[in-house]
This record gives sequence, C-alpha cells and structure tokens, in this order.
Amino acid sequence: MNAKKYNNTKLIIGIAKTVLSFIIVLFFVMSGLSKSLELLLSEFVSGDYFVFILFVISAGMIISIIFSPLNFYSGFVLEHKYNLSNQTFFKWIFEDLKEAAVSFAIGLPILLFFFFSINKFGSMWWLPFAIILFVVSVILARIIPVLILPLFYKLTPIEDEELRKRIASLSESAGIKVQNIYKFNMSKDTKKANAAFTGIGKSKRILLSDTLLENYSHDEIETVVAHELGHYEKKHITKNIIIGTVFSFLTLFIIAGLYEISIEWFGFNSITQIAALPLLVLWGMLVGLVLSPISNMISRGFEYEADEYAVASTGKLSAFINTLEKLTEQNLGDKEPHPVIEWFFYSHPSIKKRINEIFRFAGKTEMNTENPNVKTYDIKRG
Repeated sequence: MNAKKYNNTKLIIGIAKTVLSFIIVLFFVMSGLSKSLELLLSEFVSGDYFVFILFVISAGMIISIIFSPLNFYSGFVLEHKYNLSNQTFFKWIFEDLKEAAVSFAIGLPILLFFFFSINKFGSMWWLPFAIILFVVSVILARIIPVLILPLFYKLTPIEDEELRKRIASLSESAGIKVQNIYKFNMSKDTKKANAAFTGIGKSKRILLSDTLLENYSHDEIETVVAHELGHYEKKHITKNIIIGTVFSFLTLFIIAGLYEISIEWFGFNSITQIAALPLLVLWGMLVGLVLSPISNMISRGFEYEADEYAVASTGKLSAFINTLEKLTEQNLGDKEPHPVIEWFFYSHPSIKKRINEIFRFAGKTEMNTENPNVKTYDIKRG
C-alpha cells in the first residue's frame, strides 16, 4: 500500500509540474513578459549572446523559484516520509546545487552553440544542433564514469574477491573485458539500491551500490550484473545510440518546423528573436508527449531481453526473481501500476510483467538455484 501511495504521489507531482510548466511558459510568451525581459536585459548588457544567456538564466531562476515548494516536497519531504532518504536538509540542498552547477557547466556551451546555429543557419539550425548533440552524448558517455560520477559518489573497487571473479567471468561470457568493478556509496543519499553498466571504451564501469552489496547474496548480485551485461550483449547500447540519434534529429526537425510556423501567431518577427525562443520549449514538450511512450515501449522491450539474458547466462532463475522482488520492495516500486500509466510513463516493465515473462522464457523446465537459502519457484506459475 505504501509503494502504491508513494508512486502515485510522485506521478501526480510529475504531471502537475509538466502541466504547470507548459502553462507558465505559455503565459510568459502570450503576456508579453518574454519581450519585456529581453528589452530589460538589453539595457544592461550589449551583444545578443550575452542577452541570450542572461535571458535563459533569468527564466530558469524564475521557474526554479516557482517550483521550489514542489521540488522540496517530492525530493525531500516525500522521501523522508516513506523512510527512503538518508539526507539532511542541508545535504539535500548541497547535492541539488552541485547538480545544478554541473548541468550549467555542460549546458552553457550547448546553449551557445544552439544560439549560434539558429543565427547562422536559419531554418536549418536543427541539423547542426542535432549533430553536435550526438557528439556531446558520445563524449558524455565516455567521461561521466570518470569525471562526473566521482563528483557525486565515492567510487572504490569492490573488495570481495569471489564476487569480483564471478562478475569477471560473466563479463567475459558477454564478450566484454571489464576490469573496473566499483562500489559507490549510494547510502549517503538513499536506502534504495541500484547497479549499472556505464561508459564506453576504456571508461567502461560496472557500478554496484553499497546498499546492494550489503543486502544481497552473491547469486542475487550476479543476476543483477548479468542483466546489465545483457544490455551490452544484446547490443542495446548501440541500438539506444542509434534510436536516440534518430529521435533527436526527428524531434528537432519537427520542433523547428512548428516553431517557424507559429512565430507570427504570437507576434514575433523572426526565429532568432530571443523573446520568441520559449516557443521552442512549448513545442518540445508537446512533441515529447507524443514520442515519450514510443521511447518507453522500446526501453521496456530491451529490459525483457536483458532479463532473459540474465536467466540464461546464470541459470539462477529463483535468485533473479528474488532480486527483482527485493529491489522492488527496497526501492518502493509499484508492483502493478495501472496499464495506461505503465504504457505511458514506465521505461521498465512492472515487476509482475517481468516475472511472468521470465517464466514464459524459462518454459516448463524448473530451474533451481545453487543457494539453499533462496526459495525456488515453480515455472508453471503465472
């Protein structure tokens, strides 16, 4: 019951923030406040690029102030109410500020290139911008495990030699040589648990949260890692890059077209007019509303395939199902969300559907785990 209430509350807040964001930006444009802000900033600084950056910062700060009560409730109060957070109020503030600083450092060059593109290439601005976004995404995939994650978590090589050997063996079976197997101190922020396969090239990392290592058996952790490696073996990383690139180009192409069509509707003269740029946000939200369920559907399909790989590569069906159920309990996941909610919002299938698919994959042959402490499931269930 707590899990259902927790997830429904998060969902309602998320929807409310999206709707409110759209209304605020629409009002900002239609009321003339966007033009007024541009004129005001032009009196203090010269140069379109400086006006543009100050315009974005000012609008962002206004939005942040408006949403601060909702963000505080969803990010701090709610997490403590359901006993999921380990953060003090000042620690929560500090982590938020740190995240904002990193986002600004990454986002500022991207924003400047966007403004350069729209002024240099006119109606075709979306094409060079989409290309640079692809390049940035590849660079970030390389540097996030090495430079950015350490800003938020302490990464240390796992000390459990037996577990390390198991994971190394699984990695080799999946065709990956990963020497970097790290523990990260997720418990400094939350009681939730997680694992991830991240990075490309020499920055590849297998990351296991301390909350996972401390509360799960070797068999259970092995199946979690096998699931993450399944994404690599099934080429989901490559597919996601391709799909993400296609979606990015398509989305920007559609947004650019709609933006140019709607300029006159709102009384603007040019697509390069700074006060008109919030229209891109409005169209981006609407296009995202259409494409998001498609992206989530693809993601859920990848999750099913990774689950199948985890069972096939380890032979530990019971341990894997135990792990999924324990993770759902620990992270307070909704075991059975409404089908429409799951279809639209969930990038991962619900635990009930995942388990049923695992049983379907395993067929009618019962698979027992090597760990006598892990309960065995009857494959005919579900």
